[in-house]
Amino acid sequence: MKCVIGVDLGGTNVRAQAVTEDGNYAGDRYENPSHAQSGIEPVIEAVALTIRQAANSAGQDVQTVGLAVPGHVDDRTGLVKWAPNFGQTVDGVFRYWKDVPLKRPLEERTTQKIVMGNDANVAALGEYKFGTGKNSAKCLLMLTLGTGIGGGVVFAPEAMFGNATGPLLMLGGNLGGGELGHIIVQKDGLDSTGGAYGSLEAYCQRDAIIRRAQHRLNRGRKSIISELVEGDWGKITPATISDAAEKGDELAREIWREFGAFLGIGAGSLINVFAPDILAIGGQVSKAGEWFLPSMINEARNVAAPTIFQDCEIKLAEQVENAGILGGAALALESLR
Repeated sequence: MKCVIGVDLGGTNVRAQAVTEDGNYAGDRYENPSHAQSGIEPVIEAVALTIRQAANSAGQDVQTVGLAVPGHVDDRTGLVKWAPNFGQTVDGVFRYWKDVPLKRPLEERTTQKIVMGNDANVAALGEYKFGTGKNSAKCLLMLTLGTGIGGGVVFAPEAMFGNATGPLLMLGGNLGGGELGHIIVQKDGLDSTGGAYGSLEAYCQRDAIIRRAQHRLNRGRKSIISELVEGDWGKITPATISDAAEKGDELAREIWREFGAFLGIGAGSLINVFAPDILAIGGQVSKAGEWFLPSMINEARNVAAPTIFQDCEIKLAEQVENAGILGGAALALESLR
């Protein structure tokens, strides 16, 4: 049975574990600081160390390594074209990664074959193979909710016209596509940290949820959200709002309903474009799905074409905690086909 290593490179930590082709783990999971803002060399050393640890623990030969990277990745050239959360401060200015060679240095330091992909894209591939897609969906569209809004689209051959084998992960002409969080849901609307005014990300990213709660509290709305953070609204997180909703707090539930409505507008538009049979919602914010999924589905139904929507199942992703590792593993396995 084929054995690969999935690697999840994040802004805080890098995690890796060996995975067999049936989705089972081999050996232990390793995690080390990624040193994302300390320059290129410390990141390469951290990733290489974590890969070596996972390989030594696998108990069998590792055939390749799949690396999930938060940015625009070109596996053909081995370059990270753009990664806004990685870099270092030079003369008081943060210089983010641009055209950074990552693949070859890692192969040299680990003696492993490396294949790289955008983290949200490969998370969708992992969810297709090892989660809700069951490795059989005609088209799986995944939205990843967290600090920003990521996404990915995976097609089976029957969802395409022409000669194709699959699953097929959509990357776009310059391999930087699949930025589903940057579609516009409100012209000239809210600003976001990484997209245009009025983008889906602007309304549904982590900080937008928090700001909505802070705004309502500032207007005098009564809520146990304030009690849960002992009056320090700077400590509010999506988990806080979810906890309040669980306790019956009306403001918290209102916030999630509004969040779900905006998410549904974007989802409905994406359903029209891709006609997925599975739309999976992943990322840490998806853990509040109980509170936002009904309004999301209702709004998506109002936006999507009826005959397309009726064949789309919107559900929470099965692989949330290990999306990066399993996505990297899925990418590695596909590279061996």
